[in-house]
Amino acid sequence: MTDKVTSGRRASGISNCMDYLHDPLLNKGTAFTESEREVLGLHGFLPPGVQTLEDQVLRVMENFNRKTSDLEKYIFLMALQDRNQTLFYRVIMDHLEAMMPIIYTPTVGLACQEYSHIFRRPKGVFFACKNKGRFSEILGKWPKRDVRIIVVTDGERILGLGDLGAAGMGIPIGKLSLYTACGGIHPSWCLPVTIDVGTNNVDLLHDPLYFGMRHPRIQGEAYDELMEEFIDAVQENFPGALIQFEDFGNTNAFRLLNKYRDRICTFNDDIQGTASVALAGLFSALRITGKKLIDQKIVFLGAGEAGTGIADLVVTAMTDEGLSPAEARERCWFVDSKGLVVRSREKLASHKLPYAHDHDYHPYFLDVVKALKPTAIIGASSQPGRFTGPVLAAMAELNERPIVLALSNPTSCSECTAKEAYVWTNGRAVFASGSPFEPVTLEGKTFEPGQGNNAYIFPGVGLGIISCGARHVINEMFLAAAQSLASQVSEADLHRGSIYPPLKQIRQVSLNIAVAVAEMSFEKGLATIPRPGDLTQFIRTKMYEPVYPVYA
Repeated sequence: MTDKVTSGRRASGISNCMDYLHDPLLNKGTAFTESEREVLGLHGFLPPGVQTLEDQVLRVMENFNRKTSDLEKYIFLMALQDRNQTLFYRVIMDHLEAMMPIIYTPTVGLACQEYSHIFRRPKGVFFACKNKGRFSEILGKWPKRDVRIIVVTDGERILGLGDLGAAGMGIPIGKLSLYTACGGIHPSWCLPVTIDVGTNNVDLLHDPLYFGMRHPRIQGEAYDELMEEFIDAVQENFPGALIQFEDFGNTNAFRLLNKYRDRICTFNDDIQGTASVALAGLFSALRITGKKLIDQKIVFLGAGEAGTGIADLVVTAMTDEGLSPAEARERCWFVDSKGLVVRSREKLASHKLPYAHDHDYHPYFLDVVKALKPTAIIGASSQPGRFTGPVLAAMAELNERPIVLALSNPTSCSECTAKEAYVWTNGRAVFASGSPFEPVTLEGKTFEPGQGNNAYIFPGVGLGIISCGARHVINEMFLAAAQSLASQVSEADLHRGSIYPPLKQIRQVSLNIAVAVAEMSFEKGLATIPRPGDLTQFIRTKMYEPVYPVYA
């Protein structure tokens, strides 16, 4: 028996019984059965009692709840992920509403700010500019060879926190955790990547514990050469893998997406994922207001990748409902750091030009609201408190049910709080935010605001793309995802004040979105497999469930 198992271990690349305890994908901890301990040679290396996965979850939650800060809870969960991924994902999925704010926004932002100080064990791949010419060699050493989704950042614009350099790695790690927990993507298919081109964050450059490259950011041709080498290295090692660009600065975000979207399978979550979840929120909000999308006038605060990405998808949706692209763009207005974006302004960035309309210039957001009389305001500015009381009151004067989406992350960057939105509109606002807020009780009625979180979108989109082997990612996929998400919001959800479904339903939400995205892939001729007869069942069978394997 021992010789047979030893041969099996050698054939699978497992050379030592301790590998089963040290590899987080193999480890079961105290859940190894008596027969497994015998066959694998683990007797004596574990406490003698055998426990179930459910027992282990109880222990994890007991220790989790003892932590006195969200950052300590984050560190605890990351350590669990390092040693036992099955248990980690079981905990996340069973307690998603408690875990999401820890492994993702808002706590992941603080974790990135402190990343060099809380660093325990490396995850993913760091491509430093000093390794130029060796990217493919480095990827070739990655132990999991069936990588299907890569989330990559250069750390320049982490959430609303700015340039965090190599410490931005917390974002790809967090995103991929949600790909698995929410979308059922097997953890061995996921690879977080940070491309370290330096940082312009002076505090980091002077921090003795900062572990990234200590020089200003590389730009221009040198930067492009590094990105090109990264793309080529992925195609060489993991051909066809989906690459998600995450938290790049505005200039590079738009440029890289436009450069690579027709060449490889890629999307930018800050531009397209944010757009999809925001559009879904608008679709749901219109069920409350009783209006049509083509009748809306939307003012965006923030004209970066998130805001213009939302507007672009709104334009796509409006044209789908019968408007021309020009007519649709006339219903979308922007306010940036200098005020209202109008045609008379000089030196506008190229991504703002389609939304620069003929109108009097106004420098202040409140004046813009009074002049344009919007039905909805959408915040993607990373500027806290910009939806002031007077702004919210003005929206309530103009609309019976004003739509207010304060989408900036983390919570500290939100344009307004849920309480402010409801109080200043006398409870009439249709509100959602990017990070979670607690329920608000006003004059005897309790509102439970929804969270316009990209986690509703990108896991399902990714699952749909890899399930059908899509060659490229197109905007219509994100429109389909938004429509699918909005259709899953119940009347009960709307009644309690939420324009998104409960997080506890997110696995089913992701499955339905994946089906819609895969359908679009087949319709547009982008899929590389024959269409299955039962597409829903086909995708469902590909979804990872965190249960322990049986070794004996």
